[in-house]
Amino acid sequence: MIFAEDIAGIFARLSGDWARLAGARLFITGGTGFIGRWMLESLSDANRRLGLGVSATVLTRDPAAFAARAPHLAADAAFTFVSGDVLSLAHPHDNFTHLIHAATDASAHLNEHDPLKMFDTVVTGTRRVLDFARACGVRRVLFMSSGAVYGQQPWEMTHVAEDYRGGPDLLTHRSAYGEGKRAAEMLCQIYRKQFKLDIVNARIFALLGPWLALDIHFAAGNFIRDAMAGRKITVLSDGRAVRSYLYAADLVEWLWAMLLRAPENATYNLGSEEAISIGHLASRVARVLSSQGGHEILGQPDPGWNPGRYVPSIAKLRTEMGLAPRVGLDEAIRRTAVWHGWRP
Repeated sequence: MIFAEDIAGIFARLSGDWARLAGARLFITGGTGFIGRWMLESLSDANRRLGLGVSATVLTRDPAAFAARAPHLAADAAFTFVSGDVLSLAHPHDNFTHLIHAATDASAHLNEHDPLKMFDTVVTGTRRVLDFARACGVRRVLFMSSGAVYGQQPWEMTHVAEDYRGGPDLLTHRSAYGEGKRAAEMLCQIYRKQFKLDIVNARIFALLGPWLALDIHFAAGNFIRDAMAGRKITVLSDGRAVRSYLYAADLVEWLWAMLLRAPENATYNLGSEEAISIGHLASRVARVLSSQGGHEILGQPDPGWNPGRYVPSIAKLRTEMGLAPRVGLDEAIRRTAVWHGWRP
């Protein structure tokens, strides 16, 4: 029910935009990941309701595994799933009007233990995708970047804006993901200038919502998992790092709006401005989900790339695109937990 309501809301809020996709032929990388799944679900819904005649080819490492998880999408006649990855992307045998490049393994384990593969996937993969776009006549590219391009946000900067000129720390391998995204954004600028590709760039921050895995490195997901199980929520670090969490339905509405009507070469932060420390987040999750386990802060050194602030300003998005979050943090926590089976 939660997810169906979210998809219906996305459809309604983009009612003035969907017609721009009539007859479109999309190529999507990363379409079977967390964000990609939301994009496919919302596209399938709009296509069915409006008869847009959209088709989408989705690049995925394992079409059979995705078909087992989402048989209704695999069976959708508008979608074709092809096996492969961005590092081995072949020249196209078809033409496309739009390309969404969402393929990135945002894995803390990979970034820590194989940073070369992380960097290569982001940078070389993006170049292959942009060459693919050139070859198949794409009119519009949406590149999903990351707030990690800013590096460690200064503590005194409450919200980082798109014109901040900081960057990842080049003296640590943990910057492979963030610096890779920076290099990929530069490739987008080069291909725009040199080959006239129309590219818009989304810098995405932390997220919550259905389909979010609760058992990987995302603190919010881990906290929800533990609260649902009635366990004490454990914060390994000192809990002072500050984050914000955007609900996935808001993100997906914004991504489609960017693809369909953002100015050429636009770059926007996509995230929540509602800042919260990790320590307070643990307490908040316990309260929202009525967990009796409480929480504890162990105070261990933070092993992540950013033990400081990671909170965007979305003033530019509000002003230029008229977009704003609709789901606050408490409701995002609740809806994520409900989708995973929690009941009050």
